[in-house]
Amino acid sequence: MTVEKLTATTESESEKKEKLVKGLEGVVALESKISSIIGSVLTYRGISIDELAEKASYEEVVYLLWYGKLPTRAELDDFNKQLGNSGAIPEAVQQMIKNFPHNSHPMDTLRTAISALGLYDPDTAEMSHEANIRKAIRLTAQTPTVVAAIHRAKNNLEIVQPRPNYSIAANFLYMLDNKEPDAIAIKAVDTALVLHADHELNASTFCARETVSTLTDMHSGIVSAIGTLKGPLHGGANEAVMKMLLKVGSVDKIDQFIHDALANREKIMGFGHRVYKNGDPRAKHLRRMSENLGKLKGDTRWYEMSVRIDEAVTRDKGLLPNVDFYSASTYYTLGIPIELFTPVFACSRISGWVAHILEQYADNRLIRPRAEYTGPIDQHYIPIEERV
Repeated sequence: MTVEKLTATTESESEKKEKLVKGLEGVVALESKISSIIGSVLTYRGISIDELAEKASYEEVVYLLWYGKLPTRAELDDFNKQLGNSGAIPEAVQQMIKNFPHNSHPMDTLRTAISALGLYDPDTAEMSHEANIRKAIRLTAQTPTVVAAIHRAKNNLEIVQPRPNYSIAANFLYMLDNKEPDAIAIKAVDTALVLHADHELNASTFCARETVSTLTDMHSGIVSAIGTLKGPLHGGANEAVMKMLLKVGSVDKIDQFIHDALANREKIMGFGHRVYKNGDPRAKHLRRMSENLGKLKGDTRWYEMSVRIDEAVTRDKGLLPNVDFYSASTYYTLGIPIELFTPVFACSRISGWVAHILEQYADNRLIRPRAEYTGPIDQHYIPIEERV
């Protein structure tokens, strides 16, 4: 008998169960210097998300996540120039996007388009830090271009090229509607990008790190992350929130909706968080943004409905809203189509994914956890003639 088998047979059942943590909840898998969640405080490189949401541009946050410090004016100007000159996507990828089935979910087409960009990136096979930074810049600038292109192609509209002198937020809105975006909309999108940029070792980030821990290329890691983000228990939750609001329809129907949902034990999307027990610190910023945009547009219905649902769920279930809840009404008020909510999330989180991929490359160890086997034992091959 091997040592491994001997150990397995002498361990008590309680000891085995202590090792098994479903969903890896509370398990510390690695060290990181990128972001932290302590209590209900989220920081990027030690700076509170509250400060960054109020004072920093998204580009400053991207620089902070990648390089570990806020950029100087000269560094930010150079970084903005690099991003601005890297947003265009190859004609072949544009044509591919146009040929995608129009009934495809944008997250599926985004995942496929990002994978295709890897075929045309001149540094795809180069794994030096310098090459990975160049890929990171292109991916961060190209992802909003791809998302806008997917939307326009799906609606039989011409794809709009990015403008080198625009910020990522301004470019996204410009490419989406082919018109100059107003300053308030740009600020709202920029703040949303800041709030979603990173979130410690969430599901998609862990997936990206696990993928590149095999020393595969950056595009492969990002494709893995996008596939993970699509799920309704991760990035897809804000889509579900807005569909819920549309289904309810008006403020006066909220109470009955909540009563029925709780009575039928239906999950109300956008509430609760595995890590935050005292509330998601990003939610208050999006709540304020939803209110201000609603007043600006002269339609506060979605904000008011969200507040009523928030109050009811908090009162009756003790659950607080997470980042997805108020981002739904914010994006909808901005005129962003519901099916683009999660792709917009990806446009932001690409910065965090890249930061974690770079950190993984810098101090790599293959991520390979174990599973506790609970299947049958002492089985034997049965000839096919004897199987029943």
